Amino acid sequence: MADHRPSPPQRPLPPGVMRLGRIAGSDVVLTPSWFLIAILIAVMVAPAVEQVEPGLGAAKYVAGLAFAVILYGSVLLHEAAHAVMAHRLGYPVGPITLNFLGGATSIEDESRRPRDEFLIAVVGPLTSLVVGGVGVLLWWAGPHGLLLMAVEGLAGANLFVGVLNMVPGLPLDGGRVLRAAIWGGTRDIHKGTIVAGWIGRIAAALALLWPFFEEEVTGSQPTFYDYLIGFVVALFLWGGASAAMAGARFRRRMPDLVARDLARRTLAVPADLPLSEAVRRAHEAQAGGIVTVTSTGQPVGLVNEAALRATPVERRPWLPTASVARALVDGLSLPATIHGEELVMAITRMPAGEYLLVEEDGSIYGILATADVDAAFQRAAG
Repeated sequence: MADHRPSPPQRPLPPGVMRLGRIAGSDVVLTPSWFLIAILIAVMVAPAVEQVEPGLGAAKYVAGLAFAVILYGSVLLHEAAHAVMAHRLGYPVGPITLNFLGGATSIEDESRRPRDEFLIAVVGPLTSLVVGGVGVLLWWAGPHGLLLMAVEGLAGANLFVGVLNMVPGLPLDGGRVLRAAIWGGTRDIHKGTIVAGWIGRIAAALALLWPFFEEEVTGSQPTFYDYLIGFVVALFLWGGASAAMAGARFRRRMPDLVARDLARRTLAVPADLPLSEAVRRAHEAQAGGIVTVTSTGQPVGLVNEAALRATPVERRPWLPTASVARALVDGLSLPATIHGEELVMAITRMPAGEYLLVEEDGSIYGILATADVDAAFQRAAG
């Protein structure tokens, strides 16, 4: 079935980042670091090009650069597969970024089900393996010269990327597949993240140590590039795994963020009551927030603390309380039972300084101040 949803507007790009096009409604962007790896690949491949086609001179670096473009075209197919699958499952997808380490697809919501996590993760490596398989078939067709070199590079790189990404450690796709499996079996996504994160850290240590054992295993002397790439890959794997584990530990504490427990005592006043009188009554009642109501008691506005502080004391007797209140639009009224990630997402969707908390019957429970949520958020993160 065709997707008739409008594409999201294009976002402004950071300096130096290039937009190449769109796939599945997502921008494909190229960071400046890509040019560094493209030059590095061109320099590394140039000697092999010279052996296959002697006498090319400086053109061998152009051929090496073309090889880098072909390689990153395969990376783009891998990332596009993630984006298309996430889009089909109903998740918002941000930009697809090509950079020094390869590529990344920004999926802007956490997976809602283990099945979704599995499908979004596994489709990338499978795409790489399919492209690698096509490269093997082309190799059997018997190309020669630089074309043979390109086909061998295409097949080898994609098979390597497909197999590597199935290593069951975060932040690799295989880590997400393992997390989905543990999540599905235990109903605990955080446990899956911790296990896959530790495996990702082990993979990082192996990547760092690989050049030191390369000669014993393969018989070839490690080069400077082997040590450099091993260090960069290890840094990427360790950082991604550690970030995922820290996020899982924090999310385990998220249920402790309960709106009801963070609420301030609230004073309800008529919207036309002089502001000075509303403040006096709030102090007397030791209330931390003021809500304006109609004559029937229906809440209509929240007094904004910043606007209140900015109003001179001498003017407050002549101003209605409604003059410093924000209308209760959708998103500013939350259930008193809201907690955890749902609470954080609600605040993210409608940024404000204060929110009205209401009971199931619609009665006012209290005021939730963003500053109080931030403080509790920091305590949970610590």
